[in-house]
Amino acid sequence: MALRILYLHQHFSTPDGATATRAYNHAAALAAAGHAVTLACGRYAGAATGLDGPFRRGARRGPVAGFEVVEFDLPYGNAQSLARRSMVFLRYALAASRLSLGQSWDLVIASSTPPTVAIPALLARRLRGTPFLFEIRDPWPELPAALSRPGPGGGASTGSGGVPGAILGAIGRLADAACRRAAIVVALTEGMARTALARGTDPDRLRVLPQGADLALFGPDARPWRPAEAREGEMIAVYAGAHGRANGLGVLLDAAALLRATGIRILLVGDGAEKPALVARAAAEDLPVSFLDPMPKRRLAGLLAGADVGLLCLAPVPEFAEWTAPNKLAECLAAGLPVVTNVPGRAQRLLAEGGCGLTVPPGDGAGLAAALLAMADDPARRRVMARAARALAERHFDSRQIAARLVATVEAAAGHAPLSAIRAALAP
Repeated sequence: MALRILYLHQHFSTPDGATATRAYNHAAALAAAGHAVTLACGRYAGAATGLDGPFRRGARRGPVAGFEVVEFDLPYGNAQSLARRSMVFLRYALAASRLSLGQSWDLVIASSTPPTVAIPALLARRLRGTPFLFEIRDPWPELPAALSRPGPGGGASTGSGGVPGAILGAIGRLADAACRRAAIVVALTEGMARTALARGTDPDRLRVLPQGADLALFGPDARPWRPAEAREGEMIAVYAGAHGRANGLGVLLDAAALLRATGIRILLVGDGAEKPALVARAAAEDLPVSFLDPMPKRRLAGLLAGADVGLLCLAPVPEFAEWTAPNKLAECLAAGLPVVTNVPGRAQRLLAEGGCGLTVPPGDGAGLAAALLAMADDPARRRVMARAARALAERHFDSRQIAARLVATVEAAAGHAPLSAIRAALAP
């Protein structure tokens, strides 16, 4: 029996965009399983929804990969002010609530962030009795609270804007309601899952489905390329992701300052509020660093195939150790890249388990430089790590397998299978 599913994810993108494609993969898998899926999103900077027609009455819609996409005319970007972003979140929640209450659905999927996607799901449950699945991609309010915590200089630890306590309290109450009333809660990491348990989720209703990568796209068949800035013989280390203060990319430039004339080039791909300052510093100090704009996943796959090392970098915020699931890590591993990171905890354990990377302390530019030099000095070791990276991705980060587990989770949440059978059906 086909389910009528409303999938709420404000930051949706197809692989033609330059941002995460988890919702695309999951919606496509649900549609391929025979379910009728409508995915509602906003206009996210760097995303490509697959729709190009005009907006009428604040929205446009059309088929994408076997499901329907409804895109609200609500532009959003990380460079917007906190007040502007908050307003866009609330406007999306209002538009999505009209959709969740205006039709009959068998299940609503609410994928956070932002946590306000839970509002239309909770309303549909309360007023229409519609069950919902709540997905935690970032733990709110825990993560913004950590980002707003005063740092050594007295300001917010990553310059996140300092979310007011009243707003954090309201988000906490919303997260409590979502975690307690959802038919199923999905978390991307065990650390995120623990935040759901603390907010009242029944352990029997909780599943961990990690971030994944398209192993066919990011794999041996990708056509490698290198940017014009890369000199012949240079070892290329690639960071591909947001350039915000939470990413702490200044430490990569600290490392680059120690890597002049070593034949190592750091390549930063992406955009964000900190990019202009990073570009200016790299130019002023003549650092071996190059910058590229965000690019579609297919183009990125070729770049990673032509690189030598992947980089995973975050600001020194302790909570990042267990509460983040960067898709860039899964994509680098799928591309067969050894990874150098300054993120302890989950990422460090994965790289150690797989024998496919090096971890240095947070904020340690000299340590990052030393790790990259060690990679450059031992090509044979890099090749061993590259094979191990791909093997680790095949074991844990195949987006098709993760999507199949999501389909089984949804069908159980909607009553197509007893909840007691979830663990057997979804065993990794």
